[in-house]
Amino acid sequence: MKGQVGKMTDDLGNKLEEESVYVVEDNTPVGMVPGTREELLGAWQFSFPEADSVPLLQGRFQQSAPSLRGDILLGGTQGCLMLALQIENCYHEGSAAVLVEILGYKTQGWRRVLCIAGYILSCGALLLLFFWKPEWDVWANCIRCSLEEADVVLLRTTDEFQRYTRKKVTWIDLSTLALPVGSNSDGPLVADKDSVINRAIMKPQLKVRCIQVQKIRYIWDFSVKEFKKVGSLEDSNTCHSIHHKFGAGLTREEQKIRQLVCGPNAIEVEIRPIWKLLFKEILNPFYVFQAFTLTLWLSQGYIEYSVAIIILSIISVGLTVYNLRQQSTKLHDLVEEHNKVQVTVCTKSEGCKELESCYLVPGDMFLLDGKKLALPCDAVLIDGSCIVNEGMLTGESIPVTKTPLPLVESPMPWKTHSMEDYRRHVLFCGTEVVQTKPTGRGPARAIVLQTGFNTAKGDLVRSILYPKPVNFKLYRDAFKFIVGLSVIGVFGLIYTVCVFTSHEKPVVDVVAMALLLLTVAVPPAIPAALTTGTVYAQRRLKKKKIFCISPQRINICGQINLVCFDKTGTLTEDGLDLWGVIPSEGSRFQKIHKFPSSTPLPWGPVCGAMASCHSLVVLDKKIQGDPLDLKMFDSTHWEVEDSSTARDGVGALETCIVRPGLKASSAPVEGIAILHQFPFSSGLQRMSVVSQKIGEEQYDLYMKGAPETVSSFCRQDTVPANFLKELKMYTSQGFRVIALAHKVLSLGKDVDVSNLKREEAESGLTFLGLLVMENRLKQETKPVLQELAAARIRSVMVTGDNLQTAVTVARNAGMIHIGSKVILVEANEPEGSTPASIAWRLAEDSKANTAAPREVCANTEEKITLEGETCNYHFAMNGKSYQVIIKHFYSLLPKILVNATVFARMSPGQKSSLIEEFQKLDYYVGMCGDGANDCGALKMAHAGISLSEQEASVASPFTSQIPNIQCVPELIREGRAALVASFAVVKYLTLYGLIQFVGTALLFWQLQIFGNHQYLIQDIIITLLVCLTMSLTEAYPKLAPYRPPGQLISPPLLLSIILNLCFTIIMQTCGFLLVKRQPWYIALASQRHCSPRNQTMFLTSPGENSTSSGAQSTVLSYEDTTLWPLSSINCIIVAFVFSKGKPFRKPIYTNYVFSVLLALQLAICLFLFFADIDAVYGGMQFLCTPVIWRVYVLLMLLVTFCVSFFTEDVILQNKHLWLLIKSWFGYQSNSQYRKWQRMLQRDPNWPPLNTKDFAAKTTEEIYINLTYEYSNED
Repeated sequence: MKGQVGKMTDDLGNKLEEESVYVVEDNTPVGMVPGTREELLGAWQFSFPEADSVPLLQGRFQQSAPSLRGDILLGGTQGCLMLALQIENCYHEGSAAVLVEILGYKTQGWRRVLCIAGYILSCGALLLLFFWKPEWDVWANCIRCSLEEADVVLLRTTDEFQRYTRKKVTWIDLSTLALPVGSNSDGPLVADKDSVINRAIMKPQLKVRCIQVQKIRYIWDFSVKEFKKVGSLEDSNTCHSIHHKFGAGLTREEQKIRQLVCGPNAIEVEIRPIWKLLFKEILNPFYVFQAFTLTLWLSQGYIEYSVAIIILSIISVGLTVYNLRQQSTKLHDLVEEHNKVQVTVCTKSEGCKELESCYLVPGDMFLLDGKKLALPCDAVLIDGSCIVNEGMLTGESIPVTKTPLPLVESPMPWKTHSMEDYRRHVLFCGTEVVQTKPTGRGPARAIVLQTGFNTAKGDLVRSILYPKPVNFKLYRDAFKFIVGLSVIGVFGLIYTVCVFTSHEKPVVDVVAMALLLLTVAVPPAIPAALTTGTVYAQRRLKKKKIFCISPQRINICGQINLVCFDKTGTLTEDGLDLWGVIPSEGSRFQKIHKFPSSTPLPWGPVCGAMASCHSLVVLDKKIQGDPLDLKMFDSTHWEVEDSSTARDGVGALETCIVRPGLKASSAPVEGIAILHQFPFSSGLQRMSVVSQKIGEEQYDLYMKGAPETVSSFCRQDTVPANFLKELKMYTSQGFRVIALAHKVLSLGKDVDVSNLKREEAESGLTFLGLLVMENRLKQETKPVLQELAAARIRSVMVTGDNLQTAVTVARNAGMIHIGSKVILVEANEPEGSTPASIAWRLAEDSKANTAAPREVCANTEEKITLEGETCNYHFAMNGKSYQVIIKHFYSLLPKILVNATVFARMSPGQKSSLIEEFQKLDYYVGMCGDGANDCGALKMAHAGISLSEQEASVASPFTSQIPNIQCVPELIREGRAALVASFAVVKYLTLYGLIQFVGTALLFWQLQIFGNHQYLIQDIIITLLVCLTMSLTEAYPKLAPYRPPGQLISPPLLLSIILNLCFTIIMQTCGFLLVKRQPWYIALASQRHCSPRNQTMFLTSPGENSTSSGAQSTVLSYEDTTLWPLSSINCIIVAFVFSKGKPFRKPIYTNYVFSVLLALQLAICLFLFFADIDAVYGGMQFLCTPVIWRVYVLLMLLVTFCVSFFTEDVILQNKHLWLLIKSWFGYQSNSQYRKWQRMLQRDPNWPPLNTKDFAAKTTEEIYINLTYEYSNED
């Protein structure tokens, strides 16, 4: 968990200095750190022991508070706290906490009255403004106060978005409950004295203050003046206190209190009513602006275009509402089934009875009575054991064995006592109990830990309901664009007012024309146009079997420059194949037994270990379990006896019995009974079983696990001398190696093996040999990684597998090129007086390359060759080292990440954390994984691609039905095409607005305007169709070795718009001024016809062929007839010029619809201009001009096209020219990772080799001991 941040007062309640930072040692501020809150939140990182929930930190800093050694707290005004809202991954691990400031406000009557008056006087405009800006609503209606007095709170996120949320403080009334006598006294209402509920009840009123944030309820703790989360058991409980406080169940009264305070145990996702969705959509500021524009146009009689836009908007809103409603229904159906499960709950007074699960509360004790049960809450097992299918969490339907929480006298909180393996005691909500194993004391029992949205499943649902906002510059820049265009529009408005008032026009006309010019400058279609590119890209991805639930992320995919890959099932084939067994006898390795083999594995300790050391179970007459266990067991040809038929032994569910099958080698035993399991955990990297041969009294312990771990538990005289050499030989070839060991347990008769202590049983073992398993690369892996490398996109492997295997797979896949060094980074926690250490050593297979010159590569664009390596060294580390580096060597992390390629033995939380750290270095990160143990990382990445269709993929923005990594370059290609298309459409719409703006402004100079039909052709026939078809161009099949620009507000793009605007202004002004100088020009001409024979012109009476005298005076003029083709054809020119093909999209001619449309539009414009047909001229309100003048107009357009095309294609889109300009001006990328690369390039001591560094004891600083040579003994 990142450092907790909070505002602080000292022990006496005195306010500490505003905007300062305090370092806290044992609850006492010991020093100030310079820097403001903003700087710190942006730049500082702290690490503290992991915790599942981050409490609200103290507003009043009490001596009784738990020790916060090393926490950094931010000074600030009283009554202002930080609330850490958790967006956790499926496993409650490595949560990405969003820090939220919480501010108290009190409603004031007179302010409320003024606001209501404002709503009425502004015709609801003020109310609409407050709907968009909830903080303004609070500031207008309320005054600031302490949180204790507040009736409204304002939550403000401290990330870059600074989003505000308004929450009402509500009261829960407990006085309605029939509480026991004496409850109004000072005694606790809840038996658990540590419970926050006791400290939250206001006496004697028996009321509780609370707020609800993102479905989680927080109640006000009067003792420490803070809001605390409810719906969970306190983490401070020890193993002993959980057994003793809750083992017998709660009282009926306590259940009722907890039900009221914690709320129902249900994950309820309401199906949002259509009217609500509709209102929210149409009250979007863009649609409101559009409504204003359309009203204005309709009032000006501009009906056709307005109707077209209204129809399109209705379709767009309808589709959005339909999609949102579908998603809402889908999620509701997904979670609804688990809300009404029948469970047997025990209370102290009334014994056990069946209850509906929605009435469960934290602390309830319920029975697991052998029936299949979908768990309705998170619970900790206190008695018996059970087998659970955690497919909902992990995406893999592998049965997991859960063991009871030990009853030990330890002062440590239960999670800390169990270390990272506390999950093996926890039954997570949404998972399914498939089998229970009761003890002699009765059925299996569990205590409810968390209910509702606090549970594992609740967190998953919350992360879907409240996704991390996508901070992509494109959408912010589009908004800035609209603001910029609005500013130009305001200048136009001022200009119009000046011109029209100087001619003493009526006020109504002045206002109408001024607003018209304002709306001309801002095309209301920009937001809609931004989505067209993504909609088409989404459709193309769907054809390629890639599904997307978050379309706005498609554009972000165009910026990806680093992709993290899971290994197993993503880069390599899903399952493992057993390749061979190398038995060990007399501390020597024997001949290898390869698989598949014609002869079965001979009986012996190795066969015994392979037959019994697993966690397989028979469910529905089918053996199920870990794929590795299944492969190992299948190779012995033994069989697991179905527990439903087993009736001998201690008890049907207690033991699992395995017997030799028909194809197995003959064995002198009838079978083996597996009596007890010490389950596998990634933390311990081993598992073991206690077994007994049927008919014999001797007990055996078999162990399997990571070879280094297993060998450390064996007697050294049984481990072959060449053990490490043999192990390296196989791991370096990419095999997965498991070691086996055995021990005869000297136990008495009828001993209860379940009471065996693991530490005592797992010692002094005999080494049995190695299992070698093969994990093949998928055939698509290598070419895809080569394609990404050629496109200068970094590939990183993040896996739960062994480090050596991962490095080998990375080499085989081409992530690490031949001749590159691999530097293993090993970091260790402090031990006793020895501080934390970090060691750097060369991997064995890299030793041959040490003679090579040590050159540090900075990955600069000039250095990278397409087929070559980016640099000649790569860092590799495991999850343990990563955790230590984050905690003790944080300043080294960026240096390592810039060249780290392999991360092994990473837990789900560490994967999420790694993605976040890469993002802090300004990488755009993609993550490709196949299961929900990657689910947190998939959500954290800019683009998460799941290769599984399990429920886990609901939380991933992209899901690929083709289970290999080909989807990654495909997605990047489409992302780049969509991004370029979005930019092109925004550029086009901006220029279209400005072209129209310039033309209209010039006509306004003489109080004229384009005719309705003239506008209609520009707006619908040209612009609307261009916007709808411009993005249809498909992605270019080859990935370019650079990315498209990620910002709208970038020099090439702004220059493109500015220069094209200049060309437009020059061309239209020339046309406007030149037409006045023509000999046939008349200032106030009426309708003129062209004589088809001699091209002479003659006047008609003023009213003829004209709709009204008003239309004649405001539209008909030679200037209008000249400016319309200039502006209309100019729109077609920029549409063509901006539709660039290579390197991110296919050439324009491959977009047949768009190309044909442009040709048709040009033909229509030329026909209307050159037609010489009276009906056409009358309808378009043109005046006839000599043919030579029309040719001049065409020449002006041709010159503009040539200049515009040359500028855009040869200058602005010239990558090499921009690189040259950058080098001239000494411009360097501001991305964090680029800065680090440049810095490391200048550092002669980087990368360190064969050295060991220590963390300084008192601070996070590191001193490097370069003289210390790394030795193999460490």
